[in-house]
Amino acid sequence: MGELKDKAKGLGNEIAGNIKQAAGRATNNPQLEAEGMAQERKGEAQGLKGKVKGALGDKV
Repeated sequence: MGELKDKAKGLGNEIAGNIKQAAGRATNNPQLEAEGMAQERKGEAQGLKGKVKGALGDKV
């Protein structure tokens, strides 16, 4: 069950990060754009964590 939760959180962070990046570019705000990139990377890591949990869960 943790697999789906991590994947969902990851996807949410990726989407929010992409929105922040776009808003940062649109308003010429490099700090907001950088925050968006960081949040997107966090989401990618969470999604990977979910995939690993899923792979390990299938093997156990």
